[in-house]
Amino acid sequence: MNPDLALYRDMVRRFVQTEVEPHEERWAQQQHVDRETWQKAGALGLLLADVPEAFGGAGGDFSHMAVLFEELALAGDRAFGVHVHAIAAHYLLNQGTPEQKARYLPQLASGEMIGAIAMSEPAAGSDLQGIRTRALLEDDGQHYRITGSKIFISNGYLADLIVVVARTDPRPEAGSRGLSLFLVETRQVQGFRVGRILDKLGQKGQDTCELYFDDVRVPANGLLGGVEGRGMAHLMSELPYERTMLAVSAQASIERALRLTVEHVKQRKAFGKALIELQNTRFKLAEVKTQAVVGRALVDDCICRLVAGTMDTTTASIAKLWLSEAEGRVIDECLQLFGGYGYMTEYPIARMYADARVQRIYGGTSEIMKEIIARSL
Repeated sequence: MNPDLALYRDMVRRFVQTEVEPHEERWAQQQHVDRETWQKAGALGLLLADVPEAFGGAGGDFSHMAVLFEELALAGDRAFGVHVHAIAAHYLLNQGTPEQKARYLPQLASGEMIGAIAMSEPAAGSDLQGIRTRALLEDDGQHYRITGSKIFISNGYLADLIVVVARTDPRPEAGSRGLSLFLVETRQVQGFRVGRILDKLGQKGQDTCELYFDDVRVPANGLLGGVEGRGMAHLMSELPYERTMLAVSAQASIERALRLTVEHVKQRKAFGKALIELQNTRFKLAEVKTQAVVGRALVDDCICRLVAGTMDTTTASIAKLWLSEAEGRVIDECLQLFGGYGYMTEYPIARMYADARVQRIYGGTSEIMKEIIARSL
């Protein structure tokens, strides 16, 4: 942190307090965030704060995005899909052609377009080589036709621009070299259909959907980077950003859970004294505090590495693994200290418990993180 970031955090916090927190319950009921919220965030330069001004961004770095991710998590938000939006933008920024960057990044920065990434399929989650969605080049060489379906797609209901992972070489021997990424403008194509918004354990306000592509005709210049077969390389190169982002949110959730629980145990009494005076409570919270401090040191180091351009896949995987697992442990311990109240969804800790569970699944499961880390040994 520095004085400029501190001022930026104040502005972000005001935005979250006025434009996000008051609407959480309604968003959970309607299962998506208001499009107006995206546009307000875009007008303040929050959506793509780490994208150069030449492409419509705010010209900052990842530390600015980290502030946004932290403030959203500290407020208990798990609906506003700016995380996925930012990842989609970075695929464009780092892998797109000059024309693709100029066309889409300013619209993503302003909130005029909402971004999403379509990877997972009913039969292909962590194993991206199992992707069956196909993109076949037409005989005229000017268009691709995309056919297939995707599932668990965040921002799927609202998305105007989707980065779609598809197979351009269907031969089995092509393996990962047969994958490519495509930019699909949902308002400009026929054959694209949004399925139901999925009813999830947590993150109720996030529009997670099934998507269907029935011979969707995409211009050839919609191929990300303009070269077939680079899909897996594109995906791998952007994983450190995504996993560091998830680690940042997990750390902020840990800190929020600790704060809420300390407030509760100081007020709640049992056996004639406040819960904080009981040794079990004090020892449990001492363990939580220790994990919060260790996590903060780790995540701050990762933010600095990402800003400096030295973040690697292994370190990002370590951060994602440790912090998402710690988030689950901490929130579970904290919920226990709330007793029966912790099981009631009117209490934030209960909602945090449900929201946190997917952190160990999306962005790469804990098991995949362990495999990546093990390969570095």
